[in-house]
Amino acid sequence: MTADRAKTRNAQRDPRVSLHVSSDDFWAYLVAEGDAVLGDVARDPDDPAADELVELYRKLAGEHEKWEKFREVQVAEQRLVLAVDVGHTYGMVRP
Repeated sequence: MTADRAKTRNAQRDPRVSLHVSSDDFWAYLVAEGDAVLGDVARDPDDPAADELVELYRKLAGEHEKWEKFREVQVAEQRLVLAVDVGHTYGMVRP
């Protein structure tokens, strides 16, 4: 996410967050509730915050074609990682 978004400011003010994921037909869903853990904003392509964004990208999508450009964009967009320390989940499964 980016540092200038309302979502980020809200999580800084009140770390209680929820994540809702639904199936394509919206019948099945899962909600995870917990506390937001905000990483630092990437301010330099080689700082630990940029490293954390690279690590997250690798876990989700594999290798990037141009890591140097990726890191520059993370800094330009003031990106940071928001993780959720999940305390409770609930949902509905498809019958």
